[in-house]
Amino acid sequence: MEDMADMEDAADAQAPAEAGADRHFVTALARGLEVLRCFPGGDSFLANHEIAERCGLPKSTVTRLTYTLTRLGYLHLVPESGKYRLGTATAALGSTMLADLDVRQVARPLMQRLATETDAVVALATRDRLSMLYLECARGGSIVTLSLGVGSRIPLATTAAGRAHLAGLPPAGRAELMERVRALDEAAWPALKRGIDLAVEECQATGCASSLGDWMQEVHAVAMPFSPGHGLPMMALSVAGAAQYFPAARLLGEVRAKLVETVREIGRGLGQRVSA
Repeated sequence: MEDMADMEDAADAQAPAEAGADRHFVTALARGLEVLRCFPGGDSFLANHEIAERCGLPKSTVTRLTYTLTRLGYLHLVPESGKYRLGTATAALGSTMLADLDVRQVARPLMQRLATETDAVVALATRDRLSMLYLECARGGSIVTLSLGVGSRIPLATTAAGRAHLAGLPPAGRAELMERVRALDEAAWPALKRGIDLAVEECQATGCASSLGDWMQEVHAVAMPFSPGHGLPMMALSVAGAAQYFPAARLLGEVRAKLVETVREIGRGLGQRVSA
């Protein structure tokens, strides 16, 4: 499910390397962070040569980076295999960041209520390069559900959450991201652009954007962008489920109305003045 998001981010990871003309850009730091980004999950194990392939860096450079990151606790070397996994320092960074997101605390009970009422998967996400990153997730009681959770990444261009994010951006910001998506796959771009353009029109008319089988054929979803304030980036709240249980009529009627009201309640919980 996350392969396309991983491919998009792998290609987009080359962008920092092009910042050589920027005298404020610290290349060594950027490379170290790229090494950490190579690990798709906390239970992943990678050797130096695998990291080098993923980052597009010389193995000698990666060896120095992994040594340094291990000394600092951001990586842990498993002697038996000679491979690395994420260290406790990265977990501490992640937990601190998530703990500071008040929006999650406000959104969590409202998301669970929406998930229970609709029997769907409700996710709070924000953009991470050319993916949407799940910050919080709630599930209804259906046995047919998506196997995604906090930390999962989904594509920007074909998912409801990604399209909602794009639709919520100023035109210049949206155009920049669309150009980066286009550069990844010229052949697929015409179809991707049509989907994004339609989502922008939909969001302007209804406040939400949808994806009806465009990411995965069996998944239907609708999402709404919103700005949580407090210096946090724009986010999107999505409702997704199996297409057979969420036909377009239900998703864009009953479910979308509940989604809009939930986002408004989150805004009120964050102290925003939200119109009825």
